[in-house]
Amino acid sequence: MIPANGYNPLRWDCLTRGCFNVKRRPKIEVFADCFPKRINFGDVDVIVEINGNALLLEWKSDAHELPRGQRILYERLTHSGLCSAMIVVGDAETMIAVATSVFDRGIQYPAYGYEPANLPLIKNRLAAWSRWAAQHPSMHLQATRGERS
Repeated sequence: MIPANGYNPLRWDCLTRGCFNVKRRPKIEVFADCFPKRINFGDVDVIVEINGNALLLEWKSDAHELPRGQRILYERLTHSGLCSAMIVVGDAETMIAVATSVFDRGIQYPAYGYEPANLPLIKNRLAAWSRWAAQHPSMHLQATRGERS
């Protein structure tokens, strides 16, 4: 049973079922010849949608500059305002966050880098985004519902 608050832990046991990445992660590299140049699928760590607004969260273990293709993806994907992206730097095993960066309306904040962060700050920003998204349905969603702004 999944609790009503959205709590959704990974239920994969690597000790009994093997490595999740080997057993369950799609091998996206097999699609490399489907796209031009060096373009290929990238994985999305997590995504949430509220009222037609989407938020991607990308977890990084080091505060390195994003790969060029990933940076371009986030700039373009967030340009319309329907999607934002948060990059969190930290240890996924312990959930200790040390830095963050956000892409919104095509712009990275802070520009081409990260700012110091911790898990409470990340959670506060996610909750603030959630409240904002709940009160600002996307124009596309309003149009499909026949609403006017």
